[in-house]
Amino acid sequence: MLWPMLAVALGFCGIAVLGVLAVRVFLEVRRLGDQVARTSERVTRAAEDLERAAGRLAASGEALR
Repeated sequence: MLWPMLAVALGFCGIAVLGVLAVRVFLEVRRLGDQVARTSERVTRAAEDLERAAGRLAASGEALR
């Protein structure tokens, strides 16, 4: 009777450890998603700034002709 009870206890502990690790992975994925969203916004702003600067540069090049 000892071995079946030990097997059940170890199985429960294993499932509990997997549950804790799953929660940690979930939280890290959420944090990574937030970072990706912030970085995407920064890249979009930088691309818009570059497009405006290129437009101004093209306009000033045309004015010199």
